[in-house]
Amino acid sequence: MHRLLIALALVVIGSLPARAQFVVHDAAVTTRNSVTAVVKEYLLDTQRQQHERLRRMATRLSVHTNLYKYAPTDPPPWRARGGDVLYSQAYNDALILGDPTGAAYMAVSHPLETANDLFAHLTPAGRQALAARLATVNIADAAVIAATHDTGQLRNSGRAHELRAIDALERYVIDPSAAQSATAVLDKIGGAVLIGTRQRQARLQLLTGLVEQLLVDSKRTRDTETAVVNMQVVTWRDSHHVSHAFGAGTGDALRTWRQP
Repeated sequence: MHRLLIALALVVIGSLPARAQFVVHDAAVTTRNSVTAVVKEYLLDTQRQQHERLRRMATRLSVHTNLYKYAPTDPPPWRARGGDVLYSQAYNDALILGDPTGAAYMAVSHPLETANDLFAHLTPAGRQALAARLATVNIADAAVIAATHDTGQLRNSGRAHELRAIDALERYVIDPSAAQSATAVLDKIGGAVLIGTRQRQARLQLLTGLVEQLLVDSKRTRDTETAVVNMQVVTWRDSHHVSHAFGAGTGDALRTWRQP
């Protein structure tokens, strides 16, 4: 009986709620939790700032202004085929469409006579002088034919292809739609760079044609100056003999002259 009472007392005591708790304080754990809370708060604030920055960067300029004011007026149109050109219509068309064979240019140029049979009757110095002058004419023809063809091809390509690409890019750039992503903007930049690269290539072709023309002009100037210098050198070198021969011939003519 005594044991039963003790067991009942233990059961009742165990079923009662605990009224007293022991508090355990660890300074290291508390410091770690405090540092973790500060770091998480800093990361949250940084991510919030990044989100706001991205939202501002994603806002298109069309939200604040009308993009159509950045579209320039159309440039003067490319010269089209035709026109009232009576004696050089073929060459005018070559400047617009190109002429790889140079037939249009040769049709409006003075023909160069063939001098192959003449070389056999000339001295080596004469053959060299004549060949140099003929080569100058051929070089000038080649430079003009190439420049004419390049000019026509650039005009034709600019009118048929490049102008349409620029107009399409302009429409995309001034499109006020806010649904376009950053990738679309990068595509526009890539398209503009591609068009600019093609235009630089065309500009280099035109500059190359100008350099060729300058080279031809320089060769002509050099040949002219060389001919003048050579004549002066020959005059100075052979003037004594020429004067002596001229005087001897004149004296002989005066001595042998008789009244008819």
